[in-house]
Amino acid sequence: MTRWALLLALCGQARLWAAPAPPDPARFEAVIQAFEERDREQAPPQGAILFYGSSSIVGWDTAASFPDLVTINRGFGGSHMSDAVHFANRIAIPYKPRLIVVYEGDNDLAYGTPPETVRDGFLELVAKVRAALPDTRFAYLSTKPSAARWNIVEKIRQANELIREAIARDPLCAYVDVFTATMNGYGRPRASLFQPDGLHLNAEGYRVWTRVLRPYLD
Repeated sequence: MTRWALLLALCGQARLWAAPAPPDPARFEAVIQAFEERDREQAPPQGAILFYGSSSIVGWDTAASFPDLVTINRGFGGSHMSDAVHFANRIAIPYKPRLIVVYEGDNDLAYGTPPETVRDGFLELVAKVRAALPDTRFAYLSTKPSAARWNIVEKIRQANELIREAIARDPLCAYVDVFTATMNGYGRPRASLFQPDGLHLNAEGYRVWTRVLRPYLD
């Protein structure tokens, strides 16, 4: 092995060592069990649109935003892409959705997860669902920019682009660019779309996202 090849190999290994291990999905067990109990009391309709992911999904009143469509909201705040993969057998696949709208990656990148790992996690989620439901469509909502996490905006851009490229040739996957819609004309997040914490969307933010996503749901 040449000196340069050895150096590149060591750098790659160093990046792997630096990446944090995924958080334990067991921290959401109570939340998932609550979803399952709700499902036992009233089974969600099959063939619906499943909204799946972290707090940006939790805060979205999908029934009000899309009153003419049948939606299921299974957001669990603070989740990572690895959690979405882990729990797909319990709160995604059983519903047999025709479309899964995914928002994950925000917490991963803030945690220190590399953009490549976020991409690979989404592809793993798609593969896991498709193994059971081969015709299921996916709409991936790009990770949003926010004032609270502006320090990682370049990682956000990179993760978004990696996922966009990875699914570009999959006719059953769509990349939904909410990143651009959430920015102002000066290249910063639109403060009017966020709650005071500078991280979570307010009602106007969700109205913007609803307009962007709508064409992908019909």
